[in-house]
Amino acid sequence: MRLVRKKRDPAAIKEEAFSLPWKILVIDDDPSVHTLTQLILKRMEFAGRKIQLFSAYSAQEAKEILHNETDIAVALVDVVMETEHAGLELVDYIRGELENRYVRLIIRTGQAGSAPEREVIDQYDIDDYKDKTELTAQKLYTTIRSALKAYRDIMIIESNRQGLERILQATPGLYLPCFDSIDQFFQGVLQQLIGLCNLGKNGLLCTINGFISTFDRNHSQIRAGTGDFALEQEDQQQHECIELIRTCSEIIREGRTPRTGELKPGSLLLPIGNEGSEKHIQGFIYLENTSVLTRDDRHLIQIMVNQCAAALENLQLHFELKEANQESLYMLAMAAEFKDQETGDHLHRISEYTRLLALDMGMKEEEARSCAQASILHDIGKLGIPDAILQKPGDLTEEELAVMRTHTTLGKRILERHQWFQLASEIALNHHERWDGSGYPGGLKGDDIPLAARIVSVADVYDALYHKRSYKEAWAPELCLAHLQENAGTQFDPAVVAAFVRLAERGVMPVTQERMPTGKHSNDP
Repeated sequence: MRLVRKKRDPAAIKEEAFSLPWKILVIDDDPSVHTLTQLILKRMEFAGRKIQLFSAYSAQEAKEILHNETDIAVALVDVVMETEHAGLELVDYIRGELENRYVRLIIRTGQAGSAPEREVIDQYDIDDYKDKTELTAQKLYTTIRSALKAYRDIMIIESNRQGLERILQATPGLYLPCFDSIDQFFQGVLQQLIGLCNLGKNGLLCTINGFISTFDRNHSQIRAGTGDFALEQEDQQQHECIELIRTCSEIIREGRTPRTGELKPGSLLLPIGNEGSEKHIQGFIYLENTSVLTRDDRHLIQIMVNQCAAALENLQLHFELKEANQESLYMLAMAAEFKDQETGDHLHRISEYTRLLALDMGMKEEEARSCAQASILHDIGKLGIPDAILQKPGDLTEEELAVMRTHTTLGKRILERHQWFQLASEIALNHHERWDGSGYPGGLKGDDIPLAARIVSVADVYDALYHKRSYKEAWAPELCLAHLQENAGTQFDPAVVAAFVRLAERGVMPVTQERMPTGKHSNDP
């Protein structure tokens, strides 16, 4: 797995790095007010960001702008426009119907008698009240600056609130065993971090580029990438990315801050794990284009990373436990197969046949893998069958055949004690049911037979025919397929047989032309 930095126009990257302007809406029916405001605020900047003015000459125009521009920082609102109280009604609309609590609203009136200051302040959710006669150039500048500062601080608080909320929402999911792989977990972590970086409603950040790497002994292993970084399966890595990974790894392992020029300006490098102990550092997260993040933003991101580190440890333990359970399951299945003088190769083949058939039948990958895993226990009930019957070289008597057939119900009894084996129990019980209803133990017919059992039935019979047994030679693959097709609609589900044939024709199933049939043993009912 290699890390590739996509080539982009340096000028575009530089342009993205600049912060967007503060948006100010001027609402007044007097064109001269707009002209004067434009002149006074033309060169104004606050916190390194310029000003962008929007003009509305009526309350209705203002509503349209507010719908399209949801990140207006300050609105200068005239009271008397279409009607005597159009501006005040607009204030109610902004706070009420639009539910915009962030924009700073400044009433600016030339007819103070129609809207007395105390009455307006008490009754309307505004942030300032100014008579047009007192708004000199300096006063307007001071008023706008104070309003922008208040808006910025409110958005920082709101961003932090949303950040904490996102962390609280994301944390339970990080601890649930809902990931199929460690790489999938890291991709989810990266998406959460990018979302956390872009929480602000005022469009502060451009595209975040970055990747996650973990330490594997003395090497760094790339787990996920986003933005300008992509993961590709190739032999050679770009020199730039190799050097970047090496530098990041060195900084994290040494527990130091990056030196000047080591990393791209505006980048953020975060260790995954306990910074106070090198043994607990599991890797690092590298993000670019984060220069506008505040100290509070970075603190929230570090909290999220710490949660991810703890979740990663739990997830690794979960996968280790799952692997141990699967190994135990495989050994249990092997015990049944050895008793029937079969090998573990048979289990692997049945499992893979089942997975491929399940996918072709429309199951999702996770569901198909579950069926494949459960399929290896289809004959677990044979542990309860006497060796004299199970390994009898000749044909079975009716009484012996009846005992042999109990391996389906025995398998269910063995597996039904725990919910984790529910699918395996279902397959063990029903894999000898027949499509026409003449099978055992329940005489189920058609779609009443669970799909997983119908799939395993086809896979099991094909493998029994295709491979040599103590009582028979191997059949040629074309004869195995012919047998499945001849019995489709009687013994087998026709749709499953059709899926098997499709896979065989596409070369997915491992078939050769080397084997010829000599007959079938009656002990393999």
